[in-house]
Amino acid sequence: DWSISRNRFWGSPIPVWVSDDPKYPRVDVYGSLEELKRDFGDYPRDHEGNINMHRPYIDELTRVNPDDPTGKSHMHRISDVMDCWFESGSMSFAQFHYPFENKETFEQHFPCDYIVEYIGQTRGWFYVLHIMATALFDKPAFKNVICHGIVLGSDGQKMSKHLRNYPDVNGVFNKFGSDAMRWFLMSSPILRGGNLIVTAEGIRDTVRQIMLPVWSSYYFFTLYANAANKGAGFDARELRADEVASLPEMDRYLLARTRRLIQKTESALDQFLISDACDAVSDFIDMLTNWYIRNTRDRFWNEDENAFNTLYTVLEAFMRVMAPLAPMEAEAVWRGLTGGESVHLADWPFLKDEKTGEDTELGRVLADDPALVDAMEKVREVVSNTLSMRKAKQIRVRQPLSKLTVVVENTDAVAAYADLLKSELNVKDIELCTLEDADKQGLKIIHELRVNARVAGKRLRKDVQFAIKASKSGAWHVDASGVPVCETPNGDIALEEGEYELLNGVEEKNAEEAANSVSTALPTGGFVILDTELNDDLVAEGYARDVIRAVQDARKAADLEISDRIVLKLTVPADDVAKVEQFKDLVASETLATSFEVVAGAELNVEVAKA
Repeated sequence: DWSISRNRFWGSPIPVWVSDDPKYPRVDVYGSLEELKRDFGDYPRDHEGNINMHRPYIDELTRVNPDDPTGKSHMHRISDVMDCWFESGSMSFAQFHYPFENKETFEQHFPCDYIVEYIGQTRGWFYVLHIMATALFDKPAFKNVICHGIVLGSDGQKMSKHLRNYPDVNGVFNKFGSDAMRWFLMSSPILRGGNLIVTAEGIRDTVRQIMLPVWSSYYFFTLYANAANKGAGFDARELRADEVASLPEMDRYLLARTRRLIQKTESALDQFLISDACDAVSDFIDMLTNWYIRNTRDRFWNEDENAFNTLYTVLEAFMRVMAPLAPMEAEAVWRGLTGGESVHLADWPFLKDEKTGEDTELGRVLADDPALVDAMEKVREVVSNTLSMRKAKQIRVRQPLSKLTVVVENTDAVAAYADLLKSELNVKDIELCTLEDADKQGLKIIHELRVNARVAGKRLRKDVQFAIKASKSGAWHVDASGVPVCETPNGDIALEEGEYELLNGVEEKNAEEAANSVSTALPTGGFVILDTELNDDLVAEGYARDVIRAVQDARKAADLEISDRIVLKLTVPADDVAKVEQFKDLVASETLATSFEVVAGAELNVEVAKA
């Protein structure tokens, strides 16, 4: 009965009286003060005459044992007190003073909708709550629970005021904002039962990865909207459902992804999976800033009405999704967009009418398009993996390359975005090839499993050597859940996360082509091969694009507006003058230079002035 009684002085006395004579056993259990007064003639009182139910006053209540005909034995309260877990476990009804009053209120609120505590309470408070609720009401004590891990200091130890092993909370709020701290906690493993080390660096990363990109998206929209119509501005509005079908694919993709964001976050929040909701929002932010806005800048520059209205519609709905997760930033952006009183007074962006089950007006605007989304996600996957190859080979994105070969099952879905791939990856040509045709050319994906002996050895012990041998010999497979399984003499061994690394490569039969290219397999199937061989024209254009970047930095340093034309003077090393001259028109066009002078010098130097 560890959760019921304790042999202590302090605590709630257990209301059980027993006979002091085993010849005449009797046990009385009391459920109210009135019952005590009925049997003992008075309430338990302290020395000042006030009712006091604690020891030693309640122990003074004794009476003759009614079951003893001799009248010699007496009823005494047992010495134990209630364990604090019993009291905590009574919270469900004790908070309403049930059953003595508030019966209707208790019945309306029991079981409770939501409860939260750290993981140790699975055998403490949560457990006793359920025990009490089941015993008394034949129901669980609560419907939903978040069971978090332990918040640790920056040194990985328990937070301590003495050690000061955690960042100052007020300092964090003042420097990074409360939303950053809130997001850092909610998106972390701690809401999945794991532990969390709190560091200023981790909170700063949240600002960089979440808060700033959201604000940058809003700033981008307002910058171009305010500059439109020669500075008079463009008054963007929410899209109508009948306009969606005629929108460009990039707009329809963004609308469809916004629909999926709302569905994912709504489902996650309904299930109290807060970190899953944060993951969905984080993925959406990456798509919005690094894909949609990146690929539609020219349309905003050209004051495309559809682009303005699409981004406005998405940002407005997105802020309503963000509101429970980052309330301060969502409020600032939403009010700036709409002029409304507060995003927290607005409705959730429901896609379906609860009564009819039909799409709401917003649901019709945020129309799903599975084929478009799948194709665009494949293109994004190609871009992401190709950029990773560039980074691994230390080939800057501004350096154009001649060709990218994309090998996928459905080439038609990717073919429509060949120009987009060229632009994003800075390649001159996109060659598409089916998996079947690639196999005929001697190109195929090779899979490699690497076992981390140090990590896996802790669990597998001697069997880790069998797992390593199986991984090297190819005696392994991936099961239906995506887990690699090593086939050993001692039976199949399923590896756990952190114990292995799955590598997908590409085997090329042509040694010369392989020497001048880099390749990688795509996570969802297929692979890409990037031609890395450079000729004089590619090198010259790469230098010209480096110059463009330097000019743009100079424009920014000069505090020029995005629409300002400039007079440009470039000083470049003598060996590079011809490269700039070859792509002079490109440099002038990209930097809005109306006048352009190139002179030879010791190193690159940029001079800009407003035209």
